Amino acid sequence: MQGRLSAWLVKHGLVHRSLGFDYQGIETLQIKPEDWHSIAVILYVYGYNYLRSQCAYDVAPGGLLASVYHLTRIEYGIDQPEEVCIKVFVPRKNPRIPSVFWVWKSADFQERESYDMLGISYENHPRLKRILMPESWIGWPLRKDYIAPDFYEIQDAH
Repeated sequence: MQGRLSAWLVKHGLVHRSLGFDYQGIETLQIKPEDWHSIAVILYVYGYNYLRSQCAYDVAPGGLLASVYHLTRIEYGIDQPEEVCIKVFVPRKNPRIPSVFWVWKSADFQERESYDMLGISYENHPRLKRILMPESWIGWPLRKDYIAPDFYEIQDAH
């Protein structure tokens, strides 16, 4: 079943794949990494002016990684804002996705956390570095194939 936004994207020749609707009726779309930045700008202009959240997850051990964006269209006088969920899948070998920091500033820490935990590199992000783990940390802790180290060095623990 195709939603309203998916129909609009098809009408304007924008490549995507409809993934249906979630349990709350929010439309979910899949966008290719190479198309994501231009479609993000188009969605912002279309009215999706608020990035509610960005997260990422490991689809399966040795499989794809996914970056998920929850966008909201906030308008004056509208009680129930329109929402959409965008998923961008990338291979774990070289996970690169264009950053949407320059479209929605709220992507800053959220993309950094996805980088820190899963190793997804957000191209053109102004400060892409670890945010939770020490800079010296090796590996990506939320990947399903991550092997935890035998010990953790705790510094300055009192």
